[in-house]
Amino acid sequence: MNLPPGFRFFPTDEELVVHFLHRRASLLPCHPDVIPDLELYPYDPWDLPGKALGEGRQWYFYSRKTQERVTSSGYWESMGIDEPVFTSSTHKKVGIKKYLTFYLGDSQTNWVMQEYSLPDASSSSGRSSKRSSRGSTSSNRKPDYSKWVICRVYEQNCSEEEDDDGAELSCLDEVFLSLDDLDEVSLP
Repeated sequence: MNLPPGFRFFPTDEELVVHFLHRRASLLPCHPDVIPDLELYPYDPWDLPGKALGEGRQWYFYSRKTQERVTSSGYWESMGIDEPVFTSSTHKKVGIKKYLTFYLGDSQTNWVMQEYSLPDASSSSGRSSKRSSRGSTSSNRKPDYSKWVICRVYEQNCSEEEDDDGAELSCLDEVFLSLDDLDEVSLP
């Protein structure tokens, strides 16, 4: 699950849905195959490192869609925010992004999950059956798009703090920041 040196995994919403989730739901190979299958709900979010694809303070994995969102220490609850995912070129709706937050007992934590799913399976599978002329054999092979989701999990405050304080500066960043300090220096 490790990427080669120099490669980073920062996909857009569209890339997650079109290039990863759609291919997975259609049982097509995905190269590189870096996102693992993981049954999320036995795991607490802090247990994901080493089990899911991690990039920075975000973890990615495929899972089966389920209404059971209870882990050993808490549960995931929908925040009530569902956003459509559109393609950048045709603005066609290709997926749905749902936000969930993790609770320990009655206390909400900073852990957030973005759960990506494909749009209504009946419209997608309807199109594929029109392309096929094999009748009943094609209906037996239709992928059930509703079973797969791809998840992005992160701890909200940690990623914000890390971006501000813990990120390593490049040489150019340090030069530009030092130029800002010149305003405070009085020259003769």
